[in-house]
Amino acid sequence: MPVAALLVVCATAVCACVAAYLCIAVIAVRERSAVPAQWPGEWPSISVLKPLYGVEAATYDCLRSFCVQDYPEFELLFGVQDEADPARDIVQRLVREFPGRRIRMVVDQRQHGGNRKVGNLINLLAMAGHEHLVIADSDILVPPHYLQTVVAPLADPGVGVVTCAYRGLPRPGLPSLLGALFVNDWFLPSVRVAALLGSRRFAFGATIALRREALVAIGGFEAIADQLADDYQLGELTRRRGLRTVLSSLEVETVVEERSWRDLLRHELRWLRTIRAVRPAGYALSAVTFGVPVALLATLAAAGASPALACTGIAVMARLVLHWRVRGRAVPPWAWLVLPLGDTLSLALWCWGFATHDVHWRDDRYLLTGDGAAQRY
Repeated sequence: MPVAALLVVCATAVCACVAAYLCIAVIAVRERSAVPAQWPGEWPSISVLKPLYGVEAATYDCLRSFCVQDYPEFELLFGVQDEADPARDIVQRLVREFPGRRIRMVVDQRQHGGNRKVGNLINLLAMAGHEHLVIADSDILVPPHYLQTVVAPLADPGVGVVTCAYRGLPRPGLPSLLGALFVNDWFLPSVRVAALLGSRRFAFGATIALRREALVAIGGFEAIADQLADDYQLGELTRRRGLRTVLSSLEVETVVEERSWRDLLRHELRWLRTIRAVRPAGYALSAVTFGVPVALLATLAAAGASPALACTGIAVMARLVLHWRVRGRAVPPWAWLVLPLGDTLSLALWCWGFATHDVHWRDDRYLLTGDGAAQRY
């Protein structure tokens, strides 16, 4: 076969793969009916661990959503590693607002490894009084039935980790909107497609619920103290112990606080390079998940061949339907107008993700190693 003809065939195949992925994604993100959470006997008491670092505009609302849970017995442990951290003021406000709720502020400056968040969790765990643990990032909003929903699968002793996918809630500004579109239109569909195809190789900082005995069996939080992808590794280590990961039907919400283009670029690059570090083959094969820009480039490579054009047309339609299904609240109805910019930017950052192993996380800069460990500069 001539080289030119082979290029057309390969490029058309790429267009077909993009169209197929987007069509599967539309199916995978369908609405799920709520299943009432069940537990044999009395619900277990829960320790909720919330590592904090600074405050954002929605921090109070996010933390408050954990204080109004419809759950019989739980404690909330909020941790900081700096006595001057402004998050302390919000926690004190919640203590006053909910005097009957068991809320504790843990201030502990000790560091444990390179990942500050995990170090914070190690300090919090020492104060936790219950055997069932729920860990959630500080920027997560949850509904009142959240604890019941995420803890219920742990009634099965074969379950190691329960985790939740999440949708992005943008703040004002284009960088924040594009960050939310990255979460809603790329991350969420990719998770749901992977789950639809049978994969459970994930765990997300938005929510990880597990039993203390499972955590102890993998070596505690100390086993992931140097891992930047601490959430993924927590799930991976429990899976190696023969325990299953459950992806909850509940999707929580994360507030996307990208104030500037630099914040947006650094955040997306950290996500992408972390994925590359822990799953390099999957990262390389994920090009088709960036959708229409990939199909358009492949169509150009195919010299506008009719099959390639047809597949690209299907991809465009599926992309619009996918956006409509995952848009979520607070995303403006005109957001579809910036989809080309968002998708092109995400593809460019995916390519850039191959360039170096440097990532920025808050005030720190890290060098990622091959196993996902991070060395702070």
